[in-house]
Amino acid sequence: MSKPWHEARVEGDAAPFAITLDGKPVRTPGKRPLTAPTRALAEVVAGEWRAQGDKVDPKTMPMTRYMNSVLDTVADHRDGVVAQVSAYGASDLLCYRSAHPEILVGRQAAAWDNVLTWVAKKKDAPMVVTTGIIAVEQPEASLVSLREAVADHDDAALAALHDLTAFSGSLILALAVSDGHLTAEEAWAASRVDEDWQIEQWGEDDLATAAAEDKHAAFMDAARLLELSRQ
Repeated sequence: MSKPWHEARVEGDAAPFAITLDGKPVRTPGKRPLTAPTRALAEVVAGEWRAQGDKVDPKTMPMTRYMNSVLDTVADHRDGVVAQVSAYGASDLLCYRSAHPEILVGRQAAAWDNVLTWVAKKKDAPMVVTTGIIAVEQPEASLVSLREAVADHDDAALAALHDLTAFSGSLILALAVSDGHLTAEEAWAASRVDEDWQIEQWGEDDLATAAAEDKHAAFMDAARLLELSRQ
């Protein structure tokens, strides 16, 4: 059995670019026309539709899922999403260090110190670093600067930044990817310093490994959305 349309196309000469099936607009779950802010992103979304068989599998359509979310959720609740993402700055992964063993302390410093220096200079957001898990209060001016950096993203980039932050546990790493200070793979590796140390000490757990692989794939999808939304 063949799929119930013949052609998926990108329509329009300027943003927003619409995706159509046999000339009819694709609609989001919220019944809005499915569009994308750049032609590059729209072409990838259309390609996901072309790749479908007789039954649509949303799991194979990450950019389509993202644009559904952007159009149906982020656009209507932008301030809330900005607040949710910005909140990670108050308890950012990079600010909480181990006191021992020395090798882990060194790995955290090697992976995180440079990014903290970058965010202090580039975003005017110096952060306080502590050891242990007791919450440390960050400078209010730094949190304001981080929120402004988050708010500077358009809706599609904001959706990507949300997931880069959530999957890494670090708004600072997500902003470093957004600004091109780190590649997505570098940021992912930095977010995994503690977990990789634990694996070295105690060995791998199959369920934890599978979950980490899923998170990594989702993190890379978010990075791809960010890149495509700017092309």
